[in-house]
Amino acid sequence: MARRKNVKRLINIGLSVIVVLMIVAAVTTYFWQMRLQKPDEVNMANMADMEGMTHMEHMASMVAADSGEGMVSCAAITAPESSGPTRKFDMTAARTTLKLDNGKTTDAWTFNGSSPGPELRVTEGDRVVVTLHNKDIEDGVTIHWHGIAVPCSQDGIAGVTQDAVLPGGQFTFTFIATTPGTYWYHSHQMSSIQASKGLLGAVIIEPKQQPESNPSITEATALYQQLGSTMLVNGSTNGLSVPGKPGEQVRLRLINAGNETMEFGVDGAPFRVMAMDGHDLHNPGLLDGTIVPVGAGQRYDLLIKVPESGQVVIKSPESSSIMIGSGIQPQHSEGGQLFSFVNYGTPLPNDSALHIEPDRRFELKLGQTLFTKSINGKSFHEIPPMDVKMGEHILITVSNEGGGDHPFHIHGHVFRVLSRDGVALQGSPVYLDTLLTKKGEIYELMLEANNPGLWMAHCHDLKHASMGMSMMMNYVGITTPYRVGTKSGNLPDL
Repeated sequence: MARRKNVKRLINIGLSVIVVLMIVAAVTTYFWQMRLQKPDEVNMANMADMEGMTHMEHMASMVAADSGEGMVSCAAITAPESSGPTRKFDMTAARTTLKLDNGKTTDAWTFNGSSPGPELRVTEGDRVVVTLHNKDIEDGVTIHWHGIAVPCSQDGIAGVTQDAVLPGGQFTFTFIATTPGTYWYHSHQMSSIQASKGLLGAVIIEPKQQPESNPSITEATALYQQLGSTMLVNGSTNGLSVPGKPGEQVRLRLINAGNETMEFGVDGAPFRVMAMDGHDLHNPGLLDGTIVPVGAGQRYDLLIKVPESGQVVIKSPESSSIMIGSGIQPQHSEGGQLFSFVNYGTPLPNDSALHIEPDRRFELKLGQTLFTKSINGKSFHEIPPMDVKMGEHILITVSNEGGGDHPFHIHGHVFRVLSRDGVALQGSPVYLDTLLTKKGEIYELMLEANNPGLWMAHCHDLKHASMGMSMMMNYVGITTPYRVGTKSGNLPDL
């Protein structure tokens, strides 16, 4: 009997020790991973993975970096001179109490007193000059131009391309509006916090020459955001009403500036997906009863013809509806097939881009560790960067291994989607800056390294980025005078 009690006591002690060790291990891992979220100081331009280098190669790279030989600072890469018109904007970031149209008030951080901030509408070829002022955002603020290929120094990444603008300070962004399309902007200092507080807005770059074939097309922008716990479209809790006459065509620019995937259904009329992330699709076909998933950070332009009678209603379970036209609302149709760009539209004739051989290849596995989101099993600045050279073609394989939807965004560049799950795209070429990936999906992307700089590549569920799913794509020879970390106060992904 005594022996049995001793055995039982030893088992209990052993179990207690195991539990204690597990708790200690979990707490240790938690604090180890959280220190990655707030490092003391990190140079995001000097993150090369040294494991595969010899000691002499390592020393040579350090000498080159220290001497500055062959190096160019990101801060020195600015917009070229241009003969186009100059469009100037002033943006003031400030703490504001907003009164929503549902009667409630909410504390928000705003640009020029509103959230979303003002829509910046410019024309292709314009020289865009935006002066950012910070009234009272204590931790500082920046503006990142999501989807726009700006020069490195103008990308708005605290600790990489600039220091966060502190209260009373200002920073002037200058870039050329090169590619027409639908874009948006948001602060990239503590981005998951500041975007959800309201520091964001839309950018529309109109083509220099309007197409003559569709003079009757009108347009509307619908920017969806999560302001705290409230979902808004263009700052409204009550949805959006777009005027439209029977027979008129409306180009609806959908912007998902939240963190969750949104699924849109269109009732009352067929429609076309004209563009994704600001880039037109080739010969987009007519869709009816199709659900369009728009990932966080993505933009979809829909072309909808107003029917002879009744409204068109664009619904999403995540937010209020958009109504186009007037009259009786159509009956809502449940379900529907999910939109797929794999076989949508038609291929370009003699598409030489399909035959380009990559100069470098990278494989990115998006997943989750114990307390963080990860890329190839690592998080934040411990993820080795994708090091590239100007003029190279880069093949990137992105796979979603779990942890939710991961809309993967690469700064400063557009990439072409070549395949999904091993199946080559059969329809229109698809060029994106943000790719929605779901668990189990694998994509091949081709990117041309044509914009030298230091560029973030991260999940645009900004909560996932703040948990570690954020890395760099660095051009060899580009440096930065700025640092990420608590010492500088620059925390772009927090």
